Amino acid sequence: MQHERDNVYRHELRGTLQRGDFQRCQKLLADEMQHRGAVRLLFILDRFDGWDPNDDWSDLTFYVRHGSSIERIAIVGPERWRGETLMFAGADLRKAPVEFFVEGRTDAARAWLVD
Repeated sequence: MQHERDNVYRHELRGTLQRGDFQRCQKLLADEMQHRGAVRLLFILDRFDGWDPNDDWSDLTFYVRHGSSIERIAIVGPERWRGETLMFAGADLRKAPVEFFVEGRTDAARAWLVD
């Protein structure tokens, strides 16, 4: 996780996402939200292979506790990941808007985040 500016944080996802890595990221983000308040998130999929199918991804504790402190989520990656990443991000469940941008549109995603 990288702090880009103001309340915008960037996460680059490479390879297969493991539940332990995801939980560490959530912990760091929760700590930042305690100090900074609401955040906006930029996820960049770079040679992303998906989620470890052997991990349990059903825990929604972070979403319940901190979901209202996330103002916007932008996801940048190959078109093939659009549906799954929007579903994983809970795009239809959140108050915060979630948008997907095809790879190469990172600048547009950043602009949308701070709009």
